[in-house]
Amino acid sequence: MRTAAPRCARVAASARGGANLTKGGPRLKTLGLRQAGLDVSLRTGLHLVVAKFLVTGGAGFIGSNLVEALVERGAEVSVLDDFSTGRRENLEPWRERVRLFEGSLTDLEVVRSAVVGVDFVLHQGALPSVPKSVERPLDTHAVNVNGTLNVLIAARDAGVRRVVYAASSSAYGNTPTLPKVETMPASPRSPYAVQKHAGELYCRVFFETYGLETVALRYFNIFGPRQDPQSPYSAVIPKFAAACLRDRSPTIFGDGETSRDFTFIENVVSANLLACEAPAAAAGRVFNVACGERISLNALAAVIREKVGQGGAPVHQPERAGDVKHSLADIALAKEHLGYTPKVKFAEGIERTVAYYREILGSGAER
Repeated sequence: MRTAAPRCARVAASARGGANLTKGGPRLKTLGLRQAGLDVSLRTGLHLVVAKFLVTGGAGFIGSNLVEALVERGAEVSVLDDFSTGRRENLEPWRERVRLFEGSLTDLEVVRSAVVGVDFVLHQGALPSVPKSVERPLDTHAVNVNGTLNVLIAARDAGVRRVVYAASSSAYGNTPTLPKVETMPASPRSPYAVQKHAGELYCRVFFETYGLETVALRYFNIFGPRQDPQSPYSAVIPKFAAACLRDRSPTIFGDGETSRDFTFIENVVSANLLACEAPAAAAGRVFNVACGERISLNALAAVIREKVGQGGAPVHQPERAGDVKHSLADIALAKEHLGYTPKVKFAEGIERTVAYYREILGSGAER
């Protein structure tokens, strides 16, 4: 999301028809998000009302998948995005059912306007790129740190019930110990990793100091439909798929033995919804969100070439500054406190993802 933004959010569309929750009213008793798959109702006193969500970065890859899941479950959904990295077409199917605030996370007044009447904030908005943070540390800091602080301040002041924060496994850095466990000390290697870890710390402090419930989810290499393959900062799976569909060679930075715990988008959606309904003991804590298995980039390229049926052998280039060598998550804590288990394993996820890129790019497409 950009650092420059209008002072007032532009509300593009609204389908919010439910009753408002009175923040000073009866305390929340149940959250109807059972196992991240059912209704999204809140029971307050004798009244059952539809839960209200704000998804920051809701036009992006992860955000738009969350919006889709929430709308399908009957939630009232607002989106805050400035479309610097998000895409309007990602919201097109639900444009009449989503309230859109167009503006930047770096503008506190815009954020304040977006959180009014909201029960849960799913904070996905960011400039999510290690290379971009190396090139533009001030710009990425403004969004990833200052923007997160704005979200927390606005949520605290508006009486939001819980903020779920999109953290990053990059906080672990290059520590050789595998799998990565939440109790390990952070060792960030890039400005992006520092910025996302700072957001975790702010979340914990806002819970401990102000009583704002927060849950931080450390994402491990998310992939799936709507992940943009066109940007120079795109993640590895969309880049590999796009290259093979054009019958070209994917580029691998380093020797290709770098490994990742790739996590399909539906698992992340599930984790976010579970984090909303998790018991109070989860508040102020950090949880890994992953599959708990890893694959090397060389093996990943081979799998994608096989699925696509074409593509040249990978071209290797020097490793990039800030990249982590290996990642593998221990997900026991998320299972214990959130009830999280990955619903879609890597093999199924990559099959569905390649099918998605084949549909939007076409085999041999020149784009």
